[in-house]
Amino acid sequence: MSAKRIIPCLDVKNGRVVKGINFVGIREVGDPVECAIEYDRQGADEIVFLDITATHEGRGTMVDVVRKTAQNVFVPLTVGGGIRSVEDFRELLLAGADKVSVNSAAVQRPELLSEAATRFGNQCVVLAIDAKMIAPGQYHVFVNGGRIDTGLDAVEWAKKAERLGAGEILLTSMDADGTRNGFDLAMLDAICDSVGIPVIASGGCGTVGHFVKLFEETKADAALAASIFHYGDLTVNQVKETLWRRKIPVRMLEIKEAEYGIV
Repeated sequence: MSAKRIIPCLDVKNGRVVKGINFVGIREVGDPVECAIEYDRQGADEIVFLDITATHEGRGTMVDVVRKTAQNVFVPLTVGGGIRSVEDFRELLLAGADKVSVNSAAVQRPELLSEAATRFGNQCVVLAIDAKMIAPGQYHVFVNGGRIDTGLDAVEWAKKAERLGAGEILLTSMDADGTRNGFDLAMLDAICDSVGIPVIASGGCGTVGHFVKLFEETKADAALAASIFHYGDLTVNQVKETLWRRKIPVRMLEIKEAEYGIV
């Protein structure tokens, strides 16, 4: 069985890490490169940077952050936020990103997924979906930082994105985001059951038990979290130790992976 991934997420605004609740109430947390180095040290499987800077002109700052981070950490780095073109993909991949996450631009022009996958490979293309329940069992895709309901059904969009070339889905529950009340398991089930590509769960993690519940009760391949790591409630390795004790496969810092059937 493949190891489940634990992924700290860093929201970056004007070159600084920030955090909010339900997509609002932003406050500064720290320096993105220093945060990434610390998470690498803790045993993070990947790190996600989401650039929430309001203007596209601020792209240079994010590229610089990515370049400095790639020089200092040795885990895969995914970067998203404000991605609009294949050229944006290229710029971030050249700076050292391993994957690029796209959200609003793919909704507006789905062929961007195909173009990027053709040029750089599916493994570099992550579709970020911000979704919210609008009726029991029905989820809509939102864009522009969660402000605009596209009317798109999240499950159908995920299936289409896979066909177009997305290699992974980063699914954020807007209802759960920042609440620390647990991942949105029902939404995750709906998406995971509909696609054959990896799904990263995002939004709502507040305790180590939420990670356990996620992996025991859904087919999610990875868990993304921010606040729980940023504020020192838990380290990545503490989470992994708990998961390992529950016989959930993870890559440990100091344990021989082969002994536990992890590939």
